[in-house]
Amino acid sequence: MITNKIRQYRENRKLTQDDLARSVGVSRQTIIAMEKGNYEPSLGLAIKLARCFNVRLEELFMLK
Repeated sequence: MITNKIRQYRENRKLTQDDLARSVGVSRQTIIAMEKGNYEPSLGLAIKLARCFNVRLEELFMLK
């Protein structure tokens, strides 16, 4: 199982779910599902998210 800190990074940067979704090219529902742990992103999407927050993949996603 993969966990993530998407919500924490998004809130720290004062982004809405819609803002983040638009910046990485997915729907708001995808962001919601990832934040709830119901969806594991593809590697490409994970890299886009890490770049958006300017962090390493390992800081944003963790194996549990």
